Amino acid sequence: MSLPYGAVVLDHFRRPRNQRQLNGPSGAHEAYNPMCGDRVRMEVAVVDGALRDAAFTANACAICTASASLLTERVRGAAVAAATTITDDDVVGWLESDVPPARRACAVLPLSALREALKASRA
Repeated sequence: MSLPYGAVVLDHFRRPRNQRQLNGPSGAHEAYNPMCGDRVRMEVAVVDGALRDAAFTANACAICTASASLLTERVRGAAVAAATTITDDDVVGWLESDVPPARRACAVLPLSALREALKASRA
């Protein structure tokens, strides 16, 4: 039997990392995909130009949840400048799965929310 998702997606969906709320985030943003109903909120704690912490909450599909989990792992401890250079293709590649074009929006929704959370942290 073939699984619809690869091992990375399944691992991060079943055991998401950093799925929680931050206590007093310096920036946060909730993104919603009206086409599928995915909703993800990314929260960041920025200190001295670095992401001290990043977390998410989601009511979303496996691809979106896995993407948010992977994204928070990758950006925690990184410079904000480095986090802002992450591309949609980077996130899709981290999933190590065939993401159909119709599901690409699910995969990149957390990155869109992270970008806005970082903007909010500078406001």
